[in-house]
Amino acid sequence: MSSMESLIGLVNRIQRACTVLGDYGGGDNSFSSLWEALPSVAVVGGQSSGKSSVLESIVGKDFLPRGSGIVTRRPLVLQLHQTDDGSPEYAEFLHLPKRKYTDFALVRKEIQDETDRVTGKTKQISPVPIHLSIYSPNVVNLTLIDLPGLTKVAVEGQPESVVQDIESMVHSYVEKPNCIILAISPANQDIATSDAIKLAREVDPSGERTFGVMTKLDLMDKGTNALDVLEGRSYRLQYPWVGIVNRSQADINKNVDMIIARRKEREYFATSPDYGHLASKMGSEYLAKLLSKHLESVIRARIPSILSLINKTIDELEAEMDHLGRPIAVDAGVHFVLKELVRKSIAETQELKRFPTLQAELAAASGEALEKFRDESKKTVIRLVDMESSYLTVEFFRRLPQEVEKGGNPDSTNVDRYAEGHFRRIGSNVSSYIHMVSETLKITVPKAVVYCQVREAKQSLLNYFYTQIGKKEGKQLAQMLDEDPALMERRQQCAKRLELYKQARDEIDSVSWTH
Repeated sequence: MSSMESLIGLVNRIQRACTVLGDYGGGDNSFSSLWEALPSVAVVGGQSSGKSSVLESIVGKDFLPRGSGIVTRRPLVLQLHQTDDGSPEYAEFLHLPKRKYTDFALVRKEIQDETDRVTGKTKQISPVPIHLSIYSPNVVNLTLIDLPGLTKVAVEGQPESVVQDIESMVHSYVEKPNCIILAISPANQDIATSDAIKLAREVDPSGERTFGVMTKLDLMDKGTNALDVLEGRSYRLQYPWVGIVNRSQADINKNVDMIIARRKEREYFATSPDYGHLASKMGSEYLAKLLSKHLESVIRARIPSILSLINKTIDELEAEMDHLGRPIAVDAGVHFVLKELVRKSIAETQELKRFPTLQAELAAASGEALEKFRDESKKTVIRLVDMESSYLTVEFFRRLPQEVEKGGNPDSTNVDRYAEGHFRRIGSNVSSYIHMVSETLKITVPKAVVYCQVREAKQSLLNYFYTQIGKKEGKQLAQMLDEDPALMERRQQCAKRLELYKQARDEIDSVSWTH
């Protein structure tokens, strides 16, 4: 796997996990959004800018719904995965994970059906994205978010508010600093009136995260060209503009294959008197490579800040979980195992499922009991260690010289008694003593732990339950059987988020950073 695939693929995986949790920008603000920290390329353009054609050309397939009026009513997260030459092309939706589409006409139909499922036939729009992955030898590794086309008027059957709704949705994507804007404008309209450029200018005045694309170059009036725009004179961006020639309406009607259309586009630029000198930096294939490379470098640059956001959020969520009263199993060993056993028993007791508060209380009571046992075992262990360590008395050292004298030379003087060899002997005696003690402790400490925690848990856990839970009055018991649903909901959301962020952290750690 190349580093490129791993970087863009990495963000793809995290993005999918975010969507499953309802984190897709502009959503729930009570959590920090991981989605918004991930670099992405948002495709914006007015309604007849040729946006769909550009995307289809980048993919090399006809797969987007067409029609008059507002067709894209939900963001489409398009994740392209380059596969080896000759391998089959197929598509997969996140909401239908088991199904592989090889017929792209069915992909188009599913995008329409899935849009209607969420927005209804009302032609409303929805911020909940559709995720589509396409695996093909004819794509580069790239992820694009296709947003609804900007429009001035609602079509029949659409509420008036839809124009404003689309604008705010598109805005909420492109205003984020991690968003790369792919602004699509048709060459047969004045650039000054381009919806995409107007929006980009608003949110990215310096043009440092906008890529300008000019479509329909072949539809300009005779004798005119778009060189003022393409060469950066009429509207300057940090990156060069890319010109595109899409299939003509006749080609579309004849269902001309996209791969053939790409070839025609290459020929158009290569032989164009106006654009020939720019031919190597024009066309949809060049655009796709350019974006793929750019997205990869932006992701690489952002990884450290994404990681620090993840770590910070994990800390915040852990703290909130503690506060919400779920004992987080972070401690190791016996205590952890006991806690897990209690948790599992409570979770698996059918009768308790109806009473989340009682469950929580049982868990808290047993948790408290286990904590008590753990404290006991800690005290006992410290006592054992103290016992052994305080045994190193003056007496022990006093006896050492006498031991030496007994077997030593009777003529040795007092001075001699403290010669170097003597100290060395004391040293080795002490260390052999310590070794002996630690060997003993290795055996006795686990005994103490089992005695104070496991045995106690076995015998006293229930007694403790009865006293903690049994002594509550009827009214209190009733309260216990009725936990605040909002709190439960929040706890669940926190737990899920925590899982997402930890998963994301593992994902990032698992990718080898080839710089």
